[in-house]
Amino acid sequence: MAKTASLKIDDQELELPVIIGSEGEKAVDVRKLRSTTGYITYDEGFGNTGSCQSEITYIDGEAGILRYRGYPIEQLAAKSNFVDVAYLVIYGELPTADQRAQFSARLTREAPIREGMVRFIQGFPRGAHPMAVLSSGLNALGAY
Repeated sequence: MAKTASLKIDDQELELPVIIGSEGEKAVDVRKLRSTTGYITYDEGFGNTGSCQSEITYIDGEAGILRYRGYPIEQLAAKSNFVDVAYLVIYGELPTADQRAQFSARLTREAPIREGMVRFIQGFPRGAHPMAVLSSGLNALGAY
């Protein structure tokens, strides 16, 4: 039987499902709290709130943990490159040498940017903040 947590508000008792995360962490699922009771939760700064269930990323900010598919970010930063990590995120495992070569070739084939996007990016002032250029560029990609 699935675990639940009980929440009592006034004279109403609500059973909330308990979710077990990929690394054994426990969470109380409050998605139906508002529709059932009219109440919401309050968590200033979202310091105690999980935003999603993920098979890709595990984050524990208090403990300084960031993992992708179970690999610590420190290990990926020291021993992997962009192609390795992109492959890991998409396919769930680090690539073999052959898989890396094929995936890298595919990325190279798909990498060219349309001339209109190049002109769009070149239209920004040289001193523009990189995040402004990135966010604008991502929005502009929708036109292509």
